[in-house]
Amino acid sequence: MAGHSKWANIKHRKSAQDARRAKVFTKIAREIIVAAREGGGDPAGNPRLRSAVAAARAANMPGDRVEKAIKKGTGDVNGVQFESVLYEGYGPNGVAIFVTALTDNRNRTTAEVRHLFSKYGGDLGAPGSVAWMFERKGYIEIPRADVDEEALLEQVLESGGEDMRTEDDHFEIVTTPEVFPDVRDTLERAGFPMTTAEVTMVPQTYVEIAAGDADGVIALLEGLEDHDDVQKVSANCEIMDAATS
Repeated sequence: MAGHSKWANIKHRKSAQDARRAKVFTKIAREIIVAAREGGGDPAGNPRLRSAVAAARAANMPGDRVEKAIKKGTGDVNGVQFESVLYEGYGPNGVAIFVTALTDNRNRTTAEVRHLFSKYGGDLGAPGSVAWMFERKGYIEIPRADVDEEALLEQVLESGGEDMRTEDDHFEIVTTPEVFPDVRDTLERAGFPMTTAEVTMVPQTYVEIAAGDADGVIALLEGLEDHDDVQKVSANCEIMDAATS
């Protein structure tokens, strides 16, 4: 994959900026609320909540805010009720896009997401229009610096991981959603630094886009990522570096 840059990497670098910290906290808090509402407030018995709390910890979200979100989900503290909504569509260059949102107003969010697709040269599609191009998987990113590849691979395989790929500056680990918590917890206990650890929609194939043609796609993906109600954005694009495009 040398010379390539997946959207996941662009997204990670962007989300790491301090200017977006408050927005990241808000998105994580919503996920914690919904996870606690659906599966209870004990992370040990609620894999979705455990993943959300791990994301909060990775983002340095204050512990009191995590606890408050859990209590909102379990009903111990009054709060807004959120529902999960999925959106599918196409962006410029035929890129398939899958969006997961948590909203307290489905009609408002749908109108705003539709506007973003239209604004940046895409089209919001019907349910099922692009979902067949994606698969729900656990996804973990670990930076390559100072990481023993053989030791990492051994831990991934022993804990039930499905695949591990080596990219320019990081390792990508893919799991089934069912074993994702076990793999993540095993790697965490072993001291491997994770820059991304989530269950998400992973493309089965990628569309290659030359760097000079990527502006419209990136603008749409960033617009969706910045929307308050959007939790995750998956796209099947692979943006070629200028030197190789």
